Amino acid sequence: MTQPTSPIELTGAVARLGAVAALPPGFGERIGAICATTTDVAATAEASRDWWPLAMHWSLAGQVLQRAALVARPTDTAQVAAVVAMCNDAGVPITAAGGRSGVLGASIPLFGGVLLDLTAMQGIVAVDTTSGVVEVLPGTFGPELETELRAGYGLTIGHFPQSFDIATVGGWVACRGAGQYSTRYGKIEQMVVGLEVVLANGSIVRTGGFPAGAQGPDLTQLFVGSEGTLGIITRVWLKAHPVPPTEQRAAYAFPTFEAGLEACRRILRRGATPAVLRLYDAVESQRGQGGDGSYCVLLVLDEGDELLVAATMQVVALECAAATVLPTELVEKWMHHRNDTSALQALTRKGFVVDTLEIAAPWSALPAIFAGVPAAMMAVPHARAATCHLSHSYLDGACLYFTFAATPPADEIETTYVALWDAGQRAVLAHGGNLSHHHGVGLNRARFVAEALGAAMPVLQSVKQALDPRGILNPGKMGLRTVFGEVEWP
Repeated sequence: MTQPTSPIELTGAVARLGAVAALPPGFGERIGAICATTTDVAATAEASRDWWPLAMHWSLAGQVLQRAALVARPTDTAQVAAVVAMCNDAGVPITAAGGRSGVLGASIPLFGGVLLDLTAMQGIVAVDTTSGVVEVLPGTFGPELETELRAGYGLTIGHFPQSFDIATVGGWVACRGAGQYSTRYGKIEQMVVGLEVVLANGSIVRTGGFPAGAQGPDLTQLFVGSEGTLGIITRVWLKAHPVPPTEQRAAYAFPTFEAGLEACRRILRRGATPAVLRLYDAVESQRGQGGDGSYCVLLVLDEGDELLVAATMQVVALECAAATVLPTELVEKWMHHRNDTSALQALTRKGFVVDTLEIAAPWSALPAIFAGVPAAMMAVPHARAATCHLSHSYLDGACLYFTFAATPPADEIETTYVALWDAGQRAVLAHGGNLSHHHGVGLNRARFVAEALGAAMPVLQSVKQALDPRGILNPGKMGLRTVFGEVEWP
């Protein structure tokens, strides 16, 4: 059974937010009668962190932001429901976690309580090969899902995030993730057919299940992206596609990032949807694509039916006619290194502040965001770099993905990190972008949610109050009010 991957070594278990509140007398024993549990300090500390880059610095210092009092590992939906109901009755906070590959602190149990580890719930339950629908458990990791689907059924989900090897299906859905082939297959919210969800009171509901239904508001989408604050996902139905029989690749060089953006826009507006359409600014082109700093590289890959792929790549070639054709080996190089995150750990150990900020915006707003975000970040003291690439494209807009780094003194790592995020995220919002494209909100983005949602924020708060009146589900996240006190970060 696949287990979560540690982001970096954890050298201690000190909780930065203070000692974990004790559970009610006998509570741990009652949970232990339902499913496997642990209260071991080292184990609960490890389970209480994710791949948040700032938390990696704390890990090296022997700290976690907060530590769960108990980790519960249910093996089925009935056990999840029983644990959640018990937490609700006792007013104990409960935070769901899967592969813990998130980069924003979404699965950190800010107020202690119970950490619900769903990774014991793994595997494909059923496959409807005629309809192309897969029923899968939430703790299933990407490689196991794809390997079984391809080998046993000739199918693929088409969801390949950078965290593919270390993330679970439940995490994909809970954080509204995107794969690197999203221009062809869509984001996870387009892939989900239906959900099974345990609500805060322990009741179990199922949503969706039909194509293009019109039976009121889409309740499936209420839980997709809710990050465990509205309910806990215990089963997922996903759309699947036949394994693609053919693939084509191309690479181009544009004199400016804006020229590349315009070519991508025209490709999508013509109806072509190549699986991969990745445009790098001049700095990232030089750093990772063999450029000399004078041009921006566009990588293209499509897969599927031979006729459709040929037509798509013909549209790409026509819209990139003014660009310089580059060797397709650049795509192969990207394929081999696209999920490598080793540089993050290496730079963190050297004291660098390194992170990414991904957003989405209409095509008309992208040039201003491309210019404004790096400028805002580079104005922060100790900033060293702020670069950009386009990673996902759609008919109406695209995702820009910024990578930034700084070298502050050791005692200014946290303040520099916060300042970089404040500068970059607010520049995005000021220039017409959204809060997040696929990494979600978690803790790190929680302070921006009210600003991003505006008058809609009370609507989200009302939904939370209705579904989780005692506020036990992942409290302190998504910018939502909590009954357990103020969030003490940042």
